[in-house]
Formats: sequence, structure tokens, C-alpha cells
Amino acid sequence: MKLRYFLIGLLSLPAAAQTTRTVQDLQLWPEAQAELALPGSDYLLLAARGERSTSAGVSRALGFDERRLTLGYEHFWNERWSGGATVRYIAYGGSHDYVLPELLLRHRSPIGPLTFGQRLSLERSFPVERLSGSGKAEGQTWVRLRLDLEKQLPLGRISLRPRLSYEAATHLRLQKAETDPNERFIQFTSARVELGCQLFEQFDLTPWFAYRTNYFITEPQYKEVNGVLVQTSGGKLNAVAPTLGLELRYTFLNGRKGSERQQLPTQH
Repeated sequence: MKLRYFLIGLLSLPAAAQTTRTVQDLQLWPEAQAELALPGSDYLLLAARGERSTSAGVSRALGFDERRLTLGYEHFWNERWSGGATVRYIAYGGSHDYVLPELLLRHRSPIGPLTFGQRLSLERSFPVERLSGSGKAEGQTWVRLRLDLEKQLPLGRISLRPRLSYEAATHLRLQKAETDPNERFIQFTSARVELGCQLFEQFDLTPWFAYRTNYFITEPQYKEVNGVLVQTSGGKLNAVAPTLGLELRYTFLNGRKGSERQQLPTQH
């Protein structure tokens, strides 16, 4: 019996060490934003986004699989440091929706002709039961870090803003219970490229493309081959979601000039 278990473990090691990568159907994320300019470069933000997969047979209210509404505020202490808070309401169309409050700290500094940005945030999700008797859903706490590089390119009356960003997120658990599933250290990343277009002082249009990846540890599955159990699946899984987005932002300048403000990209 000991030899049998040893063979099972030995044969499963290569499969467990491997990482499986899957690529989902393209997702479409249109978003409309309204920004209210406050004294200095401070702002209030209201944003509405719809998310839809291009896979066949997907149909939800308003044509979206997921809808989210964001309200945010950010205060600038100086040209480099700012901080603020957001709250998001996410509707999945299932038994639960979610409310996600977030606290953020941002730093931006020049690197030659480029601007380097860092955004660190702490986020907590709170489930909202939509269907009675659907069971309890657990909230989670997330730590997110985003790095980005961008450059402003004035072209006559318009301005272009090419930008690259990379975000990583980890699920924060102060104490792991025995029943909690195993997790990888990083559970989510997003690599995004965009081209912001400021068509006039109050209106920005930003098309973007991203590879968003969720990192899982799945339960192993076995089958018997010649009297020996062999692991056929399970282990580390990288689920990639290519995403194409378009963000439209209108800024209410509130009697101010756009040139007097330090306005952030549409990816706040």
C-alpha cells in the first residue's frame, strides 16, 4: 500500500507542477464618466460601465453580463501625491450583487519625457442578497497595486495620451481557516495599453485593450491507468480574459480652466 501511494504522488508531481492556461472569449467594456472639477486638481467622479462577453448565447438586462456604478473622490496634496476613496456597486445578474468601498493612495512623478504613476489601494467587497434564500456569500478584502507609464502629446487643438499600465491584486486574509481554499499569492493581474484622446478641453475618449488574468488552484482529478491513479487535471490555472474597452469622459470644469488642473487618465 505504501508503494502504491508513493507511485501516486510521484506520478502526480509533474502534472501538479504544470500551469494550465485558458483564454476566454473577448469581453467588451464601454464606460461613461462624468467628472466634476473641484478646487486645485481635486475631483468628484461618477462612472457607469457595462461588461459583456462575445461568447454565443449570452444575454442580460441592457445587453450586459455585468454592470457597475462608481462614485469617487480624490484630493491632491501636491503635484505628486494624492489620495481618495471610491465605492462601487456591481450587479452580476445572479443571486448576489456587491458593494465595494476602496481607499487609495497615488504617486506620480516624471521620468524623462514620461510620467510614472503608482496606485495602491485597499478594497473590501460586501455581498448584497438579491434573491431570498440564495445562501450566504462571503466578502473579501483585496490589496491592489497598479504601475503605469504615460506621455502627453499635444497635436494642435487635440492631445493624445498613450499609456501602459500593469496591475496586480492579492486576496488579504489575516488568518486562514482550515476550510479556506488554497490560493496563489497573486490572484489577479491586468496588463493594459490605451490611447487617450482629448478632443477638446472637457471631453476625453480612450480606447484600450487589456489582458486580464485570474490565477487559481483547482482541485486535482485522477483516473486509473494500468492499476495506478494518475492526475489528469487540476493544479495551477491561469484564466486569461482579453478585454476591449472604450471610456468616454466629460469634465464639468465648474468655471475653471482645464490647463490649471492636473487631470488623471480615464482609468482612475
